[in-house]
Amino acid sequence: MQNQTVRTTITLPLELLAATDRIVSQGKAKSRNEFVAQALLHELEALKQAEINAALIEMAQDPDYQAQVLQMEAEFGVASWEALQLGESSV
Repeated sequence: MQNQTVRTTITLPLELLAATDRIVSQGKAKSRNEFVAQALLHELEALKQAEINAALIEMAQDPDYQAQVLQMEAEFGVASWEALQLGESSV
């Protein structure tokens, strides 16, 4: 399945457009369109990663979540130790 595209118009500061044209003329991008699309994709990915990081920070500061993690570590600790011992004895 091909990516669908939509034609749109954007207004950019002259300096941004000139910098984009330099990138294209240097062969670092095929076209203005490709460069702008890649820049938008990069920014969207960065925003998504920032949301994930914020959620992880929130989890790290949540006492209920921390209690659950400690409980799971305690419950799996014995199994992890047994697995390690079995792995070492079979070597």
